[in-house]
Parts: sequence; C-alpha cells; structure tokens
Amino acid sequence: MEFVEPIRDRKKINDIKKYLQGNKRNLLFFTLGINSALRVSDLLGLKFGDIIDENLKPLDHIKLKETKTGKHNKIAVPKGVKKLIVEYIKDFYKGNLNDYVFYSRKGENKPIQRAMAWKIIKEAAEAVGVKDIGTHSLRKTWAYHSYKAGTDIVIIQDMLNHSSPAITLRYIGITQDEKDRAVLSLDL
Repeated sequence: MEFVEPIRDRKKINDIKKYLQGNKRNLLFFTLGINSALRVSDLLGLKFGDIIDENLKPLDHIKLKETKTGKHNKIAVPKGVKKLIVEYIKDFYKGNLNDYVFYSRKGENKPIQRAMAWKIIKEAAEAVGVKDIGTHSLRKTWAYHSYKAGTDIVIIQDMLNHSSPAITLRYIGITQDEKDRAVLSLDL
C-alpha cells in the first residue's frame, strides 16, 4: 500500500476545488471527503437519504454505520458542503433517496469504484502539483487541518477511531520540525 499525505496547503485545496469545478460529482466527493473523517468506503456508500431529507434539504448531520469498524457515527455537515449538495441534487437527484450519491455513470444503482475515486483525486492533485496523494488523503486532510485549527487531538483521535493520540499525530504527519517549533516558540 502506498503511503499518502494530507493536503497541508490550503491554496492547493482551493486549486483542486477549482480544477474539479466542472464536475459536480467529483467536486462534492472531494469537498465532503476533506470536510469529514469518513473513509473512502463510507463516502462511496452514501445514499441521497444520508445527505438530504424528503424536501431535498441538506441534513445537518450524516449518520452512518462505518464499513470498517461497524461503529455508528454522526458527522456534522458544514455550510459549504451543504451548498454543494444543493447544487448537486438539482442536476443528479432522480427522486430516490436510496440511490447512491456518487453513482457510477455505467448505469444501475451502484457507486463509483474505489479505483475511480482514486483516479479522480490523483488526477486533480497532480494537475495542481500535489504529490503523494490518494483517497485516504481526504480523511487525513480533514484531521490535519482540524488539528492545526486547534481541535483537541483526543477529539480527532475519537473521530478517526484511533487507539491513541500518538497514532493520530503520526497519521496526520505531524513532523519533528513541527514538534520542535512548538517547544521553541514558548521559550519560557
């Protein structure tokens, strides 16, 4: 398995969003991925009923049973993601809450495959100069930026279902240089 990194640079995140602007499905997939702690398998498994109500209004939370762990999870949906959901459903919702959100264009009611999700993310990232990225980078990006924004590492650890804060810090790529900066910046 290839090691992937979070997208640390917010400008690169915005560049990827601009690159994906012409494809609402791919843009929503990327944006929802970096704004949640969801694994790619859980993102691909989302159905319209997980993100909108009967009145086509975006839900405040995504509630699901995680594929990998079997645990129930409830994740808040940020305003920017809700806006993308509204735009997306105008063109792609066909009236069935049981249809997959990120459906394959090959027909039937199936989500895109992991390989296609990887291709979407990899292509967009490479187009803007981001290396060492894959679908797992979406989850790592959420965790990294949450940590940098001051979210308690224990909350991030819980959201990612990690067993310790040390594992979470290693997972999001907190480097020795960042640890050194934290210590040296105090200089008490």
